[in-house]
Parts: sequence; structure tokens; C-alpha cells
Amino acid sequence: MRPMLSGIIPPLVSPLQARDELDQVGLARLIEHVLAGGVHGLFLLGTTGEAPSLSYRLRRELIDRVAALVAGRVPILVGITDTSFVESVRLAEHAAKAGAKALVLSTPYYFPAGQTELTGYVENLVSELTLPLVLYNMPSLTKVWFEIPTLQKLSAIPQIIGLKDSSGDMRYFEEAVELKKLRPDWSIMVGPEAKLPEAMRLGGDGGVAGGANVFPKLFVECYDACVAGNQSRVDELQRAISALQQIYEVGKYASKYIKATKCCLSLLGICDDFMAEPFHRFRAPERERVRVILESLK
Repeated sequence: MRPMLSGIIPPLVSPLQARDELDQVGLARLIEHVLAGGVHGLFLLGTTGEAPSLSYRLRRELIDRVAALVAGRVPILVGITDTSFVESVRLAEHAAKAGAKALVLSTPYYFPAGQTELTGYVENLVSELTLPLVLYNMPSLTKVWFEIPTLQKLSAIPQIIGLKDSSGDMRYFEEAVELKKLRPDWSIMVGPEAKLPEAMRLGGDGGVAGGANVFPKLFVECYDACVAGNQSRVDELQRAISALQQIYEVGKYASKYIKATKCCLSLLGICDDFMAEPFHRFRAPERERVRVILESLK
């Protein structure tokens, strides 16, 4: 059985031009940019998409606009992570009506859930959903892991189709890949983009790479080289991906990863780099540092 999802699926940034207002023109350019790079799907309302900072109204608008612009060319995945069970269900219903292919769920944040609570939460949520669900392990921000025994239990639910792991712990990733013995149809995708080749060697199915917003073709070619077993080409592309990581060293706050990505897109003339509050775009000195790095990578 082949996994439902594979390849490079960018966690799309949410182009904004003001508080609670999409950069409509920029969003259209961004989608054409990443699709031209050959990506295999789009993930909306993830970490890179600033989902927790967006109003529910804007999240729904973003889903509708992207679905209309993509027009079925690639699968759309929609993040429904929230502190409210009811709001997750409502967003999932909206995504299904818009034509999304699957949903993505991380652990509820703020009050850390125990693994027994988390298992029951996912079981209850899945019973309310009409679309397949990908679990999203993001412990650095949610404070809770989808622990391997929990994943084993949840693998018994046919509607759950895989895992996106952004922990950066490759031992955990390897253990998650082992779950394919229970669910050969599961997709195990890696989050940290620099770990794509290692994840593929361990049996992963691709990456949800934030850098693919900026250089989609780079990550698609790296994925293709991994699948083909062309190690010399993988090594070459890995060096380019490693060089790209310099942009994430600009700035000092946790939001610098999203700021850097949006700054690159702004410098490339693709979309505005306005950030959802409480965050702000890079100031002139940081923007200049990103420009210099970006020029060196072209």
C-alpha cells in the first residue's frame, strides 16, 4: 500500500498586508511560484502560516482563496490545531467544503495534555471529521509529544493517515517510520528541512519544508534525487539547503524563522512580509542581511 501523501509539501506562509487582511495578489503569486517549482501539495495554517495568530474568519478566507487558486492542481492540507475542540471541528468542516484533501492536527497547546487525554481527544475529534487526518508532532511549541505508544494506538484508526514530525529528533522519526509495519499506507513526513535527506534514508516519505516557499525547486529536486538514489546529487543539493539555513540565523526571537521566510518572499517580489501581531517584519538591518544571503544563493 502506498502512502496517500509524499514528496515536498510546503507549509505555506499566509501573505498579509494588514491586520486581518490577506495580501490577495501576493497569495496568488506565491501559489504560482511554488507550483511552478513542482511541489506535491500545500499545507495551510501550520506554524509557518502563523495559524494561531490569525482570526477564524481569516483562516476560512485563506482556505477558500487557496482552494480557488490551486483549482485541484495539487492536494491541499489544512491545519485545524486549536485550543478549542469545537473550533477545530468547524474549521475542518469548512476545509472539507472548500475541497481540501486532508487535515493536519497538532496537540492542543497551553495546558499540556497527558497521553491518555491526548489519545481520547484525537479519537473524539476523528469521529467528527469527514476528511483524512495527519498528526503533527511539534513539541517545541505545543509542549506535548505524540509519543510512539500513542501513535501505535492511534494507528488503529483508518482515517488517520500519517505523521508530520517537526521535533528534529531523528531517533523518534525512525521509530515513527517503524509504524509503517502496522500501517503501510501511512505517510511519515519530516518538518526540519535540513533533515530531508536523512529522513528519506530512514524511510520517510518527504518533507514539509518551510524553505520550499522560497526555493521550491531545490527541495523537489532533492526529494527526487533521494528517491532515485543519486547520492552525489543529494549531497550537492544538501549543501544548497544547508546554505539556505543562514537566513534563519538572522534575528533573535523565535519568530525569526517565519520572518526570514516572509522577508525572502518580499525581496523576491512575491508577497508582502507583514506579520500577524504580536510579531513584526524584519527591520532594515535584518532585511539587508537576508538580502545579502539571498543574493548569494541565487
